[in-house]
Amino acid sequence: MTSIGIIGSGFGAIAVAVELKRAGHTDLRLWERSHDVGGVWRDNTYPGAGCDVPSPLYSYSYEPNSQWTRRYALQEEIHAYIRAVADKHGVTPLVRFGAEVVAAAWDEDAAHWVVTFADRTTSTVDLLVSAVGQLSRPKLPGIDGVESFTGTSFHSAEWNHSFDASGKRVAVVGAGASAVQFVPHLAKDAEQLVVFQRTANYLMPKPDKPYKAWHRGLFKALPVTQRIERGGIWAIMEQFARGLDERSKVGRINKAIAMRHLGKHVTDPVLKAKLTPDYPIGCKRILFSNEFYPALAQPNVDVVTHGVTRVTTTGVVDDAGTEHEVDAIVYGTGFDAQDFLESIDVTGVGGQKLATHWTDGAHAYLGMYVPGFPNLLVTYGPNTNLGGGSIIYMLEAQARHMRQVVDRMEAGSYRTVEVTEEAERAYDRDLTSQLDSSVWSSCDNWYRHPSGRITSNWPGATRPFARATKHLQPEAFTWA
Repeated sequence: MTSIGIIGSGFGAIAVAVELKRAGHTDLRLWERSHDVGGVWRDNTYPGAGCDVPSPLYSYSYEPNSQWTRRYALQEEIHAYIRAVADKHGVTPLVRFGAEVVAAAWDEDAAHWVVTFADRTTSTVDLLVSAVGQLSRPKLPGIDGVESFTGTSFHSAEWNHSFDASGKRVAVVGAGASAVQFVPHLAKDAEQLVVFQRTANYLMPKPDKPYKAWHRGLFKALPVTQRIERGGIWAIMEQFARGLDERSKVGRINKAIAMRHLGKHVTDPVLKAKLTPDYPIGCKRILFSNEFYPALAQPNVDVVTHGVTRVTTTGVVDDAGTEHEVDAIVYGTGFDAQDFLESIDVTGVGGQKLATHWTDGAHAYLGMYVPGFPNLLVTYGPNTNLGGGSIIYMLEAQARHMRQVVDRMEAGSYRTVEVTEEAERAYDRDLTSQLDSSVWSSCDNWYRHPSGRITSNWPGATRPFARATKHLQPEAFTWA
């Protein structure tokens, strides 16, 4: 029986583990550096943390949850859902907690992976699945003096819950997806809140609402009603993904909605100008919030559009030379989205390093398979993130494809499987052609590698990816 190791225990890892278990592959082990399952939904506990995809779609298709309390669930409820799924499907007992993977090396003679942990212990598996995700490592800005600040400071993904903003002067560096959620909470308490915004966001209203008891009762009594709701949300999100370009009709509608949303909540012309994007809609992540604009319009909040040049012992200095003295700094500066597997020392055939192979940006066949690295499978890998839609849909599609690979290995008694260079190059050429003509190539964003290559996103809607991964193409791989 093929032994399979999975790095991580978030949505992607659990999707793969459940898919393989259901197919009868039981020699599974998951390695989690933390103390609990959940990935980003375990780690990101900042005030207001939640999802901008409706919960009926941001869940596994085979595990609908009739008891969501609202259409867009918050962090605690999503984390509880992940735990429940892992428990129900017997994944939790397979997880070794406190096991941080630092290296993985392919042993060509033995045809297995040697995995090394932070405590220097090792484990060997026939197949290695990376489920570390794209947004797992918080990124502090490369600004001089970050360590010199004597007040309270922390990254939003490592929220200091003992911090009380009441009566304090607080700086927020960054105004992206996380800040949009936690800034309204800080604005309620802080005496003064200074938000440093590098670029404005396209922000759309969030059609959120609590589910009533009768909703939950109906979903539980007639599960088909929840499947219908999920299908409707999926169809809407597919159209939204196709509209990530203002040259399209949907894109023009999206932009009009975003601009109307801004005008409704911000009447001050100076602030409105600061919050008006100067790039095509969709180039950066479109955000959803009903509270962010009203918070920024409060008299105790100031939006600074100058860049941050350095941090002093008492505050933040912008590129106009103004020092903003504050008592606390919250960094909403996102994650190392280009990390992929860079934080783990992965060595393939002939001593080749994965980090070297990906020097100019990560790429993989179907976002999952890399030539020169046999028996390595990557979920939520290069070019599988979405500008619109549910990543869970993508993760399930990837898990199903991986299961087909494992099925064929065992049926044919193969020891190794490796995507061919020709298949990976052909796939990458087609993908790159689509991405180079997409809206994401029109401005700087976290989807792009410093080389200019768009490494994070899948070009468009989710159904084409599901079609591309539905059936295994054995000729794209070498089986031995």
